[in-house]
Amino acid sequence: MQLNSMEDFQRDISYRLLKQGDGTALLTATMKDRFHDVLLEVRVEVATMKIISAEADFRKSPTPDCRNVSARMAELNGFVIGRGLQRKVSEALGGSTGCGNMRNLLMGLLPLALNLGAAAGFTDEAEMLDAIHEKLVGTCAGYVAPPESKGGEGV
Repeated sequence: MQLNSMEDFQRDISYRLLKQGDGTALLTATMKDRFHDVLLEVRVEVATMKIISAEADFRKSPTPDCRNVSARMAELNGFVIGRGLQRKVSEALGGSTGCGNMRNLLMGLLPLALNLGAAAGFTDEAEMLDAIHEKLVGTCAGYVAPPESKGGEGV
């Protein structure tokens, strides 16, 4: 049986967060598939979680018009990552001149900055994970309740 390019399709997405020496963090996302090769870069001020810059480089896309969404990335500049994130991303990159792929990439990438903020000052990985858990309680199924006590005492 002969399959067309959508019947046998693979998309690879990768996220990276790298704290910089100047108090910022560079968050990058890549998306590669048969039709796309996209690099998304967002620079965030770590102390405030404010987006300093957001850029998308469409190295390969299904149409030349896909690249037009790059100009809309600047609408994220100045936004503080936290409450209202999904709404802001939808406002900036929604509609007929937006891009669902960019929205999806951003919604996977930007919350990593919150983890960075919650992990600040820790070198021990277990303590860091506990701090992240404590600061992100209520944000997802993994952080429904406060972290369990290490002393073995029940609550």
